[in-house]
Amino acid sequence: MIPPSPPPPERRRFRVWDAAAAIILLGLAALLVRNILLNMQDAGLHPGFAFLFDEAGFDVSESLIPYSPDDSYARVILTGLINTIVLAAVSLCLATVLGIVGGLVSVGPSSAGRVLASGYVELFRNLPKILVLLVFFVVAVNGLPPVREAVSLGPVQISNRALYLPALEWHPMLWIPILSLPLGAVLALAWRRWAMARFAQTGRPVPIAPVAIGLLAGLPGIAILLFDVPIIPSVPEVQGFDFEGGIRLSLQFAVMAAMLGLYHGAQITEVVRGGIQSVPHGQFEAAHALGLDRLRTMRLIVLPQVLRIVIPPMNNQYVNLIKNTSVGIAVGYSDLMSVVGTVINQTFRPLEMMLVTMGLYLILCLAVTSLLNRWNAALRRREATS
Repeated sequence: MIPPSPPPPERRRFRVWDAAAAIILLGLAALLVRNILLNMQDAGLHPGFAFLFDEAGFDVSESLIPYSPDDSYARVILTGLINTIVLAAVSLCLATVLGIVGGLVSVGPSSAGRVLASGYVELFRNLPKILVLLVFFVVAVNGLPPVREAVSLGPVQISNRALYLPALEWHPMLWIPILSLPLGAVLALAWRRWAMARFAQTGRPVPIAPVAIGLLAGLPGIAILLFDVPIIPSVPEVQGFDFEGGIRLSLQFAVMAAMLGLYHGAQITEVVRGGIQSVPHGQFEAAHALGLDRLRTMRLIVLPQVLRIVIPPMNNQYVNLIKNTSVGIAVGYSDLMSVVGTVINQTFRPLEMMLVTMGLYLILCLAVTSLLNRWNAALRRREATS
């Protein structure tokens, strides 16, 4: 076996400098931590996280999990974290849809649509997000009617207190159709893979979308019929001073979701527009020569290429949106930053709580970026093998 050759002198010098820089940075970090601990001891503070299991003693404006002031600080932090995750998920979906539609309109044949898309982008791109949020909130509070005069859009009720949506009354057997959804997704992916392999072998197209939709919608329906799962609708109705039944989305949540969706939708519009314009114009002409209309050209030729181009900048927009959920404290939304601020005021543990908060935001952002990076890598591998 031939021994490995030694690295060249330039590479050895770079390794020495890298090791020296790492040692210096670790030394500075250790010095900083030591000074912080000494200052805390001088102030009579002893760092630790045992206080997280003490009674919180304060309430939150809304919670998606059971919570009371008798619960621990860890419980209220979990409540704020879940509120942040749900808000980020809804806002990401809204921003993505608006961004894709806006990007397609901005390069479309309609001059009025292009002007409208450009105005939308310039409006939200040049305004501070906190200003947009406060304007939305003030308009919603003063412009929407009170509960007894709520705007009725069929089963949906809108007031200056909350947004009320119809839902299903919860029953333990509802877990059966809910758990059948992942099975339907797995079967739909398997069918898509088989259909693409079949098309590559025979050249005959196999329907994918109808079968996938049938699996996703059909399996829960079959589960409901087989196990006789009770489906009881719950419609919001006025009871006293508020609505009862259905799902209640607070005004703060609705305003935050609308602001983040519109604000980052404008940024994603520019990303999508740039991705579409980066596709060579000759491909549009070739598709037109083959008799493809504009819709099929976008769906079959342009968008698959745009997807590989826009994932990295979309990654940045998604991470920024997750971090920007923290501005919800301005309108009283009980997100992670809001409950952390209250915990700090009660416990006088700013260092520990800042470390916890940074760790949670870091986990959320890394989870999103890793998923998108894996998707991007899979697309590139598929492009390389095709």
